[in-house]
Amino acid sequence: MKVVVLGAGVVGTAAAWYLSKDGHDVTVLERHEDVARGTSQSNAGLVSPGDSTAWASPGALATFMKSLFRSDLGIKVRFSLDPQFLSWCLRFLMQCTQARANANTDVKLRLAFYARQCINALQEETGISYDDRRKGILYFYRSQQSMDAGAKHMRYIADRGLQIEVVDRERLVALEPGLAAVKHQLAGGVYSPMDQTGDSSLFTRSLAEQARTRHGVDFRFGTTVTGLDVEGGRVKAVLTDRGQVACDAVVLSLGPESSLLARKIGIDVPVYPVKGYTATLPIDADNGPTMGGVDEDRLIAYSRLGNRLRLASTAEFAGYDRSFKPSDFATMFKTAHDLFPGAIDETKAVLWSGLRPMMPGSVPVHGRARYENLFLDTGHGHVGWTMACGSGKLIADLVSGRKPEIDTAGLLYRN
Repeated sequence: MKVVVLGAGVVGTAAAWYLSKDGHDVTVLERHEDVARGTSQSNAGLVSPGDSTAWASPGALATFMKSLFRSDLGIKVRFSLDPQFLSWCLRFLMQCTQARANANTDVKLRLAFYARQCINALQEETGISYDDRRKGILYFYRSQQSMDAGAKHMRYIADRGLQIEVVDRERLVALEPGLAAVKHQLAGGVYSPMDQTGDSSLFTRSLAEQARTRHGVDFRFGTTVTGLDVEGGRVKAVLTDRGQVACDAVVLSLGPESSLLARKIGIDVPVYPVKGYTATLPIDADNGPTMGGVDEDRLIAYSRLGNRLRLASTAEFAGYDRSFKPSDFATMFKTAHDLFPGAIDETKAVLWSGLRPMMPGSVPVHGRARYENLFLDTGHGHVGWTMACGSGKLIADLVSGRKPEIDTAGLLYRN
């Protein structure tokens, strides 16, 4: 079949790879001038089943409400009368019961485990290099109260297959010598050895090149999708600012813009953009952290990507605004200096902000939507890098008419 994938982020590129391996004639349409120029350009770098807890929960609801009145929280909300925002918030509130939080976490964790297997198998098959490290991730806490609460949350997913070790500050520093300077500021942490790190942008560029050279995938950049030509319950062609592209099947992976296109053709995909900020800095080979980590009290994540340190923070509801200012990174840099004194120079930082495509329940959507040959692969939120390869393999199975390897309960689109 001729399959057109909309979007060349890590999610769309992974889908294109698996579809082309199945022998399909794959074209990828992307409005930017290269792959991974939107959401996938920069993120925390964590491939982390350990971060599978659903955002929507009773505790998140309280934080969400506080953020309407405070600017010092990791979650920031600019109230808006935008109907899309209000609708998303209502759906988010409906997911904030403990029962829904547990159910959504279970689905996320299942996909994250599967995706981890897929990305590691893909790397073994292709030899792709993307500054990956498989040393695990440390989730650490500055107070005993937050430590106890965090360990309780992690035990829930540990009971469902995640390997964890709850560690005191001595063991924490033994695992990560880079935190020795702040040893006495930390209560302890949770070590997740199954988690890993890597550069999603580098991965996506490398995978796209492999898809081109091995399987003939046609990447068309500078091409904006404007709509779909539908006839008789099927998509005949994708409409773009450069003309029509005929197709037998379409995969929608437009990240935070997915809902905008879907609404044009009468499909309800409740994806809303949530802005995050990252800074990438050079770091000496013998300095800083040796693995990924999350300062859970300050909601700042980091990854060691070769001789670079990636810092990431904030979940800001600000519509489709991608702008940033230096003050947006102040807490991030202060925390990095605190954790790794002498290791960074923020004057050399590459600053970035981008939009995560969040579903109200934190679970991405896959599969057919309204039309016989239209498939969704979107809404991955803050764990798109973690889930991309698993989602790509799943969507290839669905398009090709195979029974997926993964249990699809909770993952398929429902009107």
